[in-house]
Amino acid sequence: MEKKRALVIDDEQIVLDSVQKILSEEGYEVEVTLKGRTGIHMALTKTYDIVLTDIRMPDVGGMHVLRDIKRQKPSLPVLMITGYATIQSSVQAMKLGATDYLEKPFTPDQLIETVKTAIQTASSKPPEKQELIHKDSVLKVLERAAEDFEFAHNLLFNGTDVLKNYDLTGPEKLAIVTGDIQWIESQIGQLTSIQRKWLEHRLSTEIW
Repeated sequence: MEKKRALVIDDEQIVLDSVQKILSEEGYEVEVTLKGRTGIHMALTKTYDIVLTDIRMPDVGGMHVLRDIKRQKPSLPVLMITGYATIQSSVQAMKLGATDYLEKPFTPDQLIETVKTAIQTASSKPPEKQELIHKDSVLKVLERAAEDFEFAHNLLFNGTDVLKNYDLTGPEKLAIVTGDIQWIESQIGQLTSIQRKWLEHRLSTEIW
């Protein structure tokens, strides 16, 4: 039977060593990296059955890792590794396409079971299409966020909870909460300065 392949992205070497040891002993082929950007490149250019990523890293956060992987490989399960302080962000990530999250510190059994379940879950349902469908709703959110300070503040810290009354897909929400100007403009054309205001603000404010 062919080994399952896992990629682990975390800025703590001790976490990488621990996860690699546990999964390797369970029969997985494991590759690791300390850098979010490197992890994205590896995920997109190599073949894996699952990606595990820390939610908060100095170069590129886990939400961006999730977004960039899902854009090109929507069926690849992404599992968020989180500490107590970032559980809320990991829950948000699940609403935006992550398969599950694992809270540190975790036991070997918790890691093995969560990874196994994530792979099974991803293989049992079709991935969400990575295209912008609700143009009007996206623009309404961007324009409101540019003019309504309280809404923009809540969007920054509460993400998808603020967007529950808007008709948006997971990929559309993920683009908004991560400030994905390039993807949005590639889907609907050039935005006005008002429509870009929230996205540019989001890019300059790293909270995950």
